[in-house]
Amino acid sequence: MDGLTVVTDPTVNVRLTSTISSFEVQRRFNRGITIAELKGRLEMVVGASAPCMDLDLFSVSDKFLQKMDDNEALLGSYPVDDDCRIHVIDKSGQQFGEFTDVSKVEKFELSDDIYEKKTDTARSFMKKHRVGHFNEEEVARKKAELAAREEEQKAAAEAISVGNRCKVQVAGQPTRLGTVMYVGTTDFKPGHWVGVKYDEPHGKHNGTVEGKQYFQCEDKYGGFVKPLSLTVGDFPEEDFGLDEM
Repeated sequence: MDGLTVVTDPTVNVRLTSTISSFEVQRRFNRGITIAELKGRLEMVVGASAPCMDLDLFSVSDKFLQKMDDNEALLGSYPVDDDCRIHVIDKSGQQFGEFTDVSKVEKFELSDDIYEKKTDTARSFMKKHRVGHFNEEEVARKKAELAAREEEQKAAAEAISVGNRCKVQVAGQPTRLGTVMYVGTTDFKPGHWVGVKYDEPHGKHNGTVEGKQYFQCEDKYGGFVKPLSLTVGDFPEEDFGLDEM
């Protein structure tokens, strides 16, 4: 009768956890190393000192099996299978999260005056290369353009009166006809605005925006546009063919 030979993998893949970290990692070890050698290799994995380690062995289903407390015993002498878990208990006094809780780390802060004098910072780079708000000429130019544009809007608004028929042309939207219902400044955005009651329900509201009523119209017939987006003229309401036979 032939003999039965049992072949065991010389290495085993285990899951590792510890009392000083919330992370679980996997490592493969040779079954022929001693528990003392295993602890030495675990130092770089879990961050605990080998002499301060206790090892608990858990099954694949995380059921406690036994303590691995014989430093001279071989790893393979314990019932360690692939995906078993070895839990490292650190006895040095380190607390869970000691190395991962950044709230416990003393923060290094520089005063604004000292930071301003440093030459290797993002701020100094932006100043040197005149980037963003450090480009005074560009910032001044943009402010001047905005001011000039707003003056144009104000002048256009002064030429518009409530009751005027108008045509509204906003980029990316269809041309709409309507009646001017409001001209002036608003609380929802700075600058000058014109409130329009459209002939068709292509608006956004009924003349009330953010709780303030600027004019009255049916819901979805009201809208606000900038004065330069609007042309005043003799624009009769369109006949949608309701009287046709």
